[in-house]
Amino acid sequence: MSPRPAPDLHARRDHVVRATRDVAESEGWAAVTMRRLSAELGVTQPVLYSAFASRQALIDAVALQGFRDVTAALEAVDASPLARMRAYLDFAAAHPRVYEAMFSMPSGLPFAAEDTPEALHQAFAAIRVAFPDADGTWAEVAWSALHGLATLQAGGRLRPGHAQSRLDLTHRLLTG
Repeated sequence: MSPRPAPDLHARRDHVVRATRDVAESEGWAAVTMRRLSAELGVTQPVLYSAFASRQALIDAVALQGFRDVTAALEAVDASPLARMRAYLDFAAAHPRVYEAMFSMPSGLPFAAEDTPEALHQAFAAIRVAFPDADGTWAEVAWSALHGLATLQAGGRLRPGHAQSRLDLTHRLLTG
């Protein structure tokens, strides 16, 4: 029996990102360690480090995948402001730890800069299409409002049962 070929680096990285997301979503980011992931994946830590140089690099990879995923969620609905707003908030609620990696945890990803990764540009574009203006300021404000709602809701800092009322009011404020 011949040995199984080693997966290429891209496939290995994808596998590690999926495992990281699973651990983070089920147990929180404190449970995500390189030692834990190597055990989960049945590989040695050097193999894990060959795919990601550090835990921060891994978190950034999860964040980038999160930006690709939120873009897909936004583009899967109508480009109307309300539909995009709801899709954004639904994504944040369904993937709270990925959302943390995207926005709340320390990051090595550059935002609003020349070298901002394409996944971030695409996510912003998916918001901007619903809030078009000459320079993107309207989309920045819309994104900021949605981020505030998502973060406060996830942290239990808003009254339960009022999510729809908050969404409706934010929609009116942004489109009125």
